[in-house]
Amino acid sequence: MNYFLYIRKSTDEDDRQVLSLEAQEVELNEFATREHLHIVDTFRESQTAKEPGRPVFNEMLARVELGHANGILAWHPDRLARNSVDGGKIIYLVDSQQVKALKFPTFWFEPTPQGKFMLNIAFGQSKYFVDNLSENTKRGLRQKLRRGEWPGWAPVGYLNDKLKHIVVPDPDRAPLIRKLFERYATGNYSLKDIQNITKSVGLFSRSGKVLSVSLLQSILSNPFYYGVFKYNGELYEAKHEPIITKKLYDSVSKVMATKSKPKKQNKIVDYPYRGIFLCAECGCAITSETQKGHHYYRCTKKRGACSQKYLREEALTEQINDVIKEVSLPPSWADSMLAKLEETRSQEAQDGTVMFKI
Repeated sequence: MNYFLYIRKSTDEDDRQVLSLEAQEVELNEFATREHLHIVDTFRESQTAKEPGRPVFNEMLARVELGHANGILAWHPDRLARNSVDGGKIIYLVDSQQVKALKFPTFWFEPTPQGKFMLNIAFGQSKYFVDNLSENTKRGLRQKLRRGEWPGWAPVGYLNDKLKHIVVPDPDRAPLIRKLFERYATGNYSLKDIQNITKSVGLFSRSGKVLSVSLLQSILSNPFYYGVFKYNGELYEAKHEPIITKKLYDSVSKVMATKSKPKKQNKIVDYPYRGIFLCAECGCAITSETQKGHHYYRCTKKRGACSQKYLREEALTEQINDVIKEVSLPPSWADSMLAKLEETRSQEAQDGTVMFKI
């Protein structure tokens, strides 16, 4: 009979008694030698089994279904599954006789009704352990929040005290953070200026990288620094020592709100002659622009060199008036033409009345 050896150690494992991957592999190989088990392949995985979807585990089961092995060797049933989906998959493979043997140094199993019943209990206990651990963790988190203790990694300017499980001001970086707030509160510095200050004073991330502008904005808008923190959308009164005062934080918030206001859009300039004329020299379109409060028109010169220069709008207006004068009628003609027009209108009115009487 061929066996697959499966070893797993979760990176978030709370059971300190579980052996490391190397220790499991040594112990299981010694067990396989004593029991005369033929190991055809070993599968190693560093991932939690609280939820289905482990790639190495799924690969092993796929190869079992292909007939590459018909037995599995693991340290304990909880190494195989800590959720109902994976546990049910193992039970199904045993029921369908694709897995004919499960071997554990710390657990007895035989492919009998009693053996499968005990295996179900083992998987159920593993799932209960995970569910209970999750509930205990959430309860502990809620209690920590009620005490005003930050439950995560300390933000820039603070350190995690691993002994007391609290956050404390970083003696080297906290004064630098306070300086950033003080500088920005004056309103004379942009976020880019603040970033340059962080470089000059040696304030970098934990990995030694320059603090990004977005991170600096997050720092300056984080109430954590004056003694209040937000978690899951709720504010909590913090127990840690504040770096800045609430007054300084409010000043920074006011400056940030002012700087974030959208700038007034420039008014659309009305160029009366844009899109009407073409350059007499090269035939390109005439464009326009404003310089020092005056409108100018010029050739776009998209077809190459052109000797035409800028022309102010007032000068262009004079040229247009000169052209219009050349084709306009003499003022003396106006009275006679208006009289003729009035006569025509009267005649049309009379014609209309005669036709109506008929």
